[in-house]
Amino acid sequence: MSFTSFSPKYTNIEHLVTEKVSCWERLSQEKRPIFLYGMGDGAMKILSVFKQYHIPVAGIFASDEFVRGHSFAGYRVHKLSEIEEQVDDFVIVLAFAAGYPELFTYLQKLSRKHTLYAPDVPVIGNGLFTYQYFLEHLQECNAVYQMLADEESRRIYINILQYKISGNIHYLETTHSRPEKIFRQVLKPSRNETFIDLGAYNGDTIREFLNYTHQKYYFIYAVEPDKRNFKKLTKYIQEQNLKYISAYNCAVWCKETQLPFQASSGRQSSLSSHGQLIDTISVDTLSETQRPTFIKMDVEGFEREALWGAAQTIRRYSPKLSVSIYHRTEDIFEIPLFIQKLNPHYQFYIRQRLYIPAWDTNLYAIPEF
Repeated sequence: MSFTSFSPKYTNIEHLVTEKVSCWERLSQEKRPIFLYGMGDGAMKILSVFKQYHIPVAGIFASDEFVRGHSFAGYRVHKLSEIEEQVDDFVIVLAFAAGYPELFTYLQKLSRKHTLYAPDVPVIGNGLFTYQYFLEHLQECNAVYQMLADEESRRIYINILQYKISGNIHYLETTHSRPEKIFRQVLKPSRNETFIDLGAYNGDTIREFLNYTHQKYYFIYAVEPDKRNFKKLTKYIQEQNLKYISAYNCAVWCKETQLPFQASSGRQSSLSSHGQLIDTISVDTLSETQRPTFIKMDVEGFEREALWGAAQTIRRYSPKLSVSIYHRTEDIFEIPLFIQKLNPHYQFYIRQRLYIPAWDTNLYAIPEF
């Protein structure tokens, strides 16, 4: 196994991506018992892929505080200590997301004690990022790599591709960037920004933004479709006594319409094939009254549609962009190439915040002029 420490530009990335066997293939050939760590939607997705690859499951375990004698997907849920007492050597497959330092450190320690995979399955949509998939999209991945503006972005990009194929969390150990570093070194927000926050959640990104502009800005648009999240957002706005801000309880889309929305009262709420109808709005409509200088998109897999609805704004105004590129398997190359096609006058950066699997991977498009 080799970890990419230096990723020179103008190198064909086929030679930099050394992981050629997917974690699914390795698991299908594994002779040791395989235990799934975690429950919920992620576990169901992984079990579905296990069925496709004929990977047997020896059992399921959860963190001790979640084990109450219940079962999941037909398996009794164990504690890790119970499995360690009964089985000498086994493989762990992580089936949940870890996004804070203590849990990240715990999983690192666990991976040194047991063989551990954290498979990459899409948050939304289909398709797995295997080595074969990488080869099928080599031209697009290589084009994105050549677009990236700094060595840090190129190094992160290669390590994320390596991780997606292998499921090896060690590729993620050196890829995460602190939010303050991203704001100060890449986004560099001014005190006169018109900020559009798409997927505003409870105001967390607005809070970060204001921290680095010292509470100074021109105007803020905050769009959040989930009603409970929107309630938290409006409470934050009121508590902070924020002025010159408009909050919209709707979804972002390529045009104004109504679409079904599945609420989860958390970060995973999204447009769906079923659910309650919700109004949508486009960035181009929002931009009719204020010229945006900074747009953030984290809209749970519908970033492409949001970008279509922002096409005129991006072409005309070249706002700074922060766009999630991890929800769908193809996002890692399709979204950067689409933005470049809309406006070639950007410099592109990739940064990832602390997360297992490779969630919270973001593309930053910064205008050249």
